[in-house]
Amino acid sequence: MVTIAVDAMGGDYAPKPEVEGAIRAARSLNVSVILVGREEVLRQELDRHPDWRDLPVQIVHASEVVTMEDSAARALRTKRDSSIRVATRLVRDGVANGLVSAGNTGAVMATAKTCLGMLAGVERPALASAFPTVLGRPAVLLDVGANVDSTPRMLSQFALMGEVYSRVIFRTKQPRVGLLSIGEEDHKGNDLTRSASALIKGMPINFVGNVEGRDVFSGSVDVIVCDGFIGNVVLKVSEGLAEAIKHMLQESLEATITRKIGYVLSRQAYTDFKKRLDYSEYGGAPLLGVKGVCIICHGRSNANAIKNAIRVAAEFADGRINRHIAGELGATLGASAD
Repeated sequence: MVTIAVDAMGGDYAPKPEVEGAIRAARSLNVSVILVGREEVLRQELDRHPDWRDLPVQIVHASEVVTMEDSAARALRTKRDSSIRVATRLVRDGVANGLVSAGNTGAVMATAKTCLGMLAGVERPALASAFPTVLGRPAVLLDVGANVDSTPRMLSQFALMGEVYSRVIFRTKQPRVGLLSIGEEDHKGNDLTRSASALIKGMPINFVGNVEGRDVFSGSVDVIVCDGFIGNVVLKVSEGLAEAIKHMLQESLEATITRKIGYVLSRQAYTDFKKRLDYSEYGGAPLLGVKGVCIICHGRSNANAIKNAIRVAAEFADGRINRHIAGELGATLGASAD
């Protein structure tokens, strides 16, 4: 059974969604969960679920909490017994197969880099986010915020890591990899994209060249590569647009549907639509490139998002994503496999 450590104190509403999500995962998935945080607080929350003692759920105490206001450097330097630090050590020491956190993204990334280390051949980790598409299969966008500035070589590494992620987790055969730019032509873009394109072309992946912003949701490409500044803007704009569309669609349905049967059918269509756009169905964003499984969730993640993040972490561990990435980087970029 795969064991996943959950930073139970990091999210905006912690520990309620973390505990409930862990309970749901332990009930429905073949996974055990270690909740990391202040033991008395977690035990009190767990006791709201009478059957938790019969589930593969345990507590590991951590006396400190990293808040959203803490800088990554300060959290790493001063809060050595924080829930995210303790959870990461459990992965490093082989007690857990992966970790999930909805806490301070910068602190989670810094802690994972420091405690777990980087895979050979990877200069910087990348956050990969799954986006829904009109064709029904998700597209992977990376980096969505781990690195504000990137080099062409880093983007080429992101391309390979994203290709492995899509192939192993989403079972995509020969994932189509595109480089996010302002036009499909090779000469379009800036110095970074033009230099990165030349490097990615020489890699043994199905690189389709430049893609544009509209391709994120079209399903015409499976992996989209960009630097973390652009990727985070795309992510936040998409989240805001999805919320606006859901709100406007609900208002229109309530204002125009008069017949009961039509209302019921339209409500069902709306429910299905809303689920396709729901970030909680995708769980969280894996931090690719570190020596260990690390899934970073939205700060306001609900129990469903935490449950699905635990599922993704277990799939990563089962799929041996890091072994695939390290092996292919070793073959492609001359790095030794780890």
